[in-house]
Amino acid sequence: MVILISACANQRPAYIPEVDSSYFQFERSIDIDIGNIIETRDTTPPQEFSQQETLFFPEWLLAFFFGGNEAVEMTGFYNDKYVFVALNQSQSFTTLNIWADRFSIQYDFSMLAGARIEKKMILSASIYPDYEYGLFFERLVKNAYTGEYPGTYKEETYWIKLKNINDDGYNEEDENNDFPETYMFFILFTIDKQTMQKIIENMIAKTLTEVTPTADQAAAINNLRQNFFTGF
Repeated sequence: MVILISACANQRPAYIPEVDSSYFQFERSIDIDIGNIIETRDTTPPQEFSQQETLFFPEWLLAFFFGGNEAVEMTGFYNDKYVFVALNQSQSFTTLNIWADRFSIQYDFSMLAGARIEKKMILSASIYPDYEYGLFFERLVKNAYTGEYPGTYKEETYWIKLKNINDDGYNEEDENNDFPETYMFFILFTIDKQTMQKIIENMIAKTLTEVTPTADQAAAINNLRQNFFTGF
């Protein structure tokens, strides 16, 4: 009886559900109505005899609004780099300014890189990644979130201020009859594609020394390895 139980425990389940495409959804852009933006880092004040301010946005931020990191990477200046954008929002400008100031490549950037690597593994799997890659999935994700990414640059911090709109299309009022406004901060990071690919290739090789996949899992991992940077 002990032998039978042990044998069953080491077999793959008889039925492994395929991934429901709606189960893993990743945002490609952020939901911002540009018409609700009332100030930016580079807003110019009204000229004499004019009541309107002029809003400016860097090209990378406009691309990010409509297509996320992928759209930024398609702009001419960044097409040989991987782009990562950290964002945060609050009604306190000071709080966000401190957050952006302290957001560190050494200690915080790995959260952005890890999320992107995890996303790639999930979207590449034909079944749930825990089944498809076995323990390799968990270990690579852990290594990605705790890894180091030398060659990463903190390019720019940019902020915008938005008026808050309720479901009826009106400005939301607070207790004091004021119109609360929200600040959003964006931090742009870049890393050369060749540098990032080498880091991930080394990470995958290291992770393979930590696990013993089954034959099916090893085949899936090898396929992932060969195609990792397609659509990454």
